[in-house]
Amino acid sequence: MADHEEDLRTALRMSMQNSPPEPKRSKPRDGPAGAPTGSPEESSEVKTRRLQRELMATAAEKRMLDAKKASPSPSSVSGSAGSSGSGLAAKVVRKDKELSLEEVNLGKGLSEEDAKQLFSMVFGAEVTKGILAQWSNQGIRFSPDPETSMGLVQHEGGPCGVLAAIQAFVLKYLLFCPAELGKVVPNMDHNTGSRTLSNSPCVASNNFASLTEDAKARALIRSMGEILFLCGSNKRAVIATLSVIGDDIERSKDSLDDEVITKSLEGLSIESAADLHKVLRVNTYTTRESAFKRLQAVIPVFQSRMGALLFLISALLSRGLDLVQADRDDPSLPLVTAPFGHASQEIVNLLLCGQAVPNVFDGKMDLGGGMSLKGVSRTVEVGFLTLLESLNFCKVGQYLKCPKWPIWVVGSESHYTVLFSLDTTVQDENELEGRESQIRKAFDAQDQSGGGGFISVEGFHQVLKETNVELPTEKVDLLCSTGFIVWSEFWQVILDLDKSIGGLKDSTGLMGKKVFDLYHFNGIAKSDLNGSQVSSGGETPVQRPRLTKLRVSVPPRWTPEEYMTDVAVSSGSGGNESGGKVTEIAKPEPSQHAPLVDCIRTRWPRAVCNWIGYPPSIV
Repeated sequence: MADHEEDLRTALRMSMQNSPPEPKRSKPRDGPAGAPTGSPEESSEVKTRRLQRELMATAAEKRMLDAKKASPSPSSVSGSAGSSGSGLAAKVVRKDKELSLEEVNLGKGLSEEDAKQLFSMVFGAEVTKGILAQWSNQGIRFSPDPETSMGLVQHEGGPCGVLAAIQAFVLKYLLFCPAELGKVVPNMDHNTGSRTLSNSPCVASNNFASLTEDAKARALIRSMGEILFLCGSNKRAVIATLSVIGDDIERSKDSLDDEVITKSLEGLSIESAADLHKVLRVNTYTTRESAFKRLQAVIPVFQSRMGALLFLISALLSRGLDLVQADRDDPSLPLVTAPFGHASQEIVNLLLCGQAVPNVFDGKMDLGGGMSLKGVSRTVEVGFLTLLESLNFCKVGQYLKCPKWPIWVVGSESHYTVLFSLDTTVQDENELEGRESQIRKAFDAQDQSGGGGFISVEGFHQVLKETNVELPTEKVDLLCSTGFIVWSEFWQVILDLDKSIGGLKDSTGLMGKKVFDLYHFNGIAKSDLNGSQVSSGGETPVQRPRLTKLRVSVPPRWTPEEYMTDVAVSSGSGGNESGGKVTEIAKPEPSQHAPLVDCIRTRWPRAVCNWIGYPPSIV
């Protein structure tokens, strides 16, 4: 017992030794990005020794107080006395609940080599100060506006891909998994179900203003933790924070809050790999419970201006830098794209699928000669749609297009937003969609054009065989006349072919009818007259994120024009009678158009969309 107390007193004396304060960070430098700095910094070794002394002293003080109340057992004394200084520090950190030292656990720094690889991988060698500023000034925060309170606000261009991916998972928890938010250890069963939800329909509430701050915070923590474990192959999550924040927390002897964090980040800029090496600290967790506790403790750090960048770094480190590079088709390119600093498709895919693959089709595409392109390899929780597909630049596969939950990140040429439904049955296929999926899947299996939508004559005959389509000889000859078969032409023939021989011609006009609501969220604050304020000069638009409700009607034919023509002929001729009455088909609402509609039509090809107020913006 005497030896144990002497060790503790020694540790306490060590902690009282004076150590020079860490110098303040200078203001952002005027030199080019990546230029070396000459300002002195406390070395990582000195800082580690100082932290060990302080941790040991804290443990010593508490244990000395506890010793007055009850003498420890011989075995516990022996176990403590035999521990080294670093071992004692680790034990204190692991007992954060007892000693309230979670905030002090800064983690370990990156090696210079890893810091260089990370910075080069994300930003490249020629990144501009503007791009670095965009990624260093975007926190992960909810909108203060009641109507969009479930949404994350974007202030800077660039990190929208990170925010949109997190937003999609947040909506999953708020809308469809609210029961998970109160659990210490989440139930992961809902993450392993099938992609469709026909056996478990669910309709969520659209009363977003009623969401509590606690529910939103828990949804954010759950979402971040799930994404990080997804990147870590469900084996680990790496959480990156900043050493400067930990230093100020120690000095303030307070919990993490906005004021302390803002003060800590004054003058901090990330302009080079050396900056990352100095300030970045990482912790690795192998259980979800420990990772969620850590995220809960440091969530204000991710809400700070460095939040989006820190989360991207956490995801990359959770995956592993070497594995990230192996995922990519061209690892020489930076993940943040020039010249505007947007998140690449690889970043978005990493956060949605756990792999930094560059393409959105399913599986791999064999190019021959041992070369292939990497796509999405598994079903996903939340999906992805893109305007680029409507422009025939790519083809989104079924994994991303039909996720488990009706939530999609939407990509345009310059921005990422989120589309979602409150009703899981929008994912259910009607008869027309089911047949189309079957035929399209068989067609895509023969498509060697990289998603171009055409196949060889030999492949075409294989499609007809697999789908039991009995085309007349003259139709086959016409489609094969050019030596290749285009999907759009083939599909039109299928629509005009009677159901009895494998086609989709339906005399009732009801085979593909579907009506449902979608919501679109754009996190960038925009002028919104729907929430205008009255001033002496008239109405002033409110600057806030925009949430738009869309009524989507899917007519039962390939185009609305064909549908309406068929309805007019059928009604005028008195056909389709049943019991002496003419079958009436409701006329669709007049179509409104915006680029988002083109994205929606890549998922529901015959969609007609309507909304009230401003058109939904995907830029």
